[in-house]
Amino acid sequence: MPDIMRLITKDLSEPYSIYTYRYFIHNWPQLCFLAMVGEECVGAIVCKLDMHKKMFRRGYIAMLAVDSKYRRNGIGTNLVKKAIYAMVEGDCDEVVLETEITNKSALKLYENLGFVRDKRLFRYYLNGVDALRLKLWLR
Repeated sequence: MPDIMRLITKDLSEPYSIYTYRYFIHNWPQLCFLAMVGEECVGAIVCKLDMHKKMFRRGYIAMLAVDSKYRRNGIGTNLVKKAIYAMVEGDCDEVVLETEITNKSALKLYENLGFVRDKRLFRYYLNGVDALRLKLWLR
């Protein structure tokens, strides 16, 4: 967990408590993945999967971070693909996430994987930046 916390604290604008990490990692360990280069953790994705509106199974990508020295090497893409595959194995119907509207590289990564812009969330983040909710339909 320290590797995940280090990466995410450095990369994401939202501060998360240790309890948030524990919530995801302990409840959905099969949906949390690390990317390693040797002994060094250079990427992490943290997700969950549960029922949405009692009608379908929704996957949620809560956090994705890749060390800045290792970006543009497909690590983020591979982590997202791995998480989606695990969600499909869990009979997931759709995957959603939020990202800052200004995070062009994240938007490009997700849109290249088939995610579409679903909704704009005004002043969603603590820093006042709007978010875009992205969605990937699997069924």
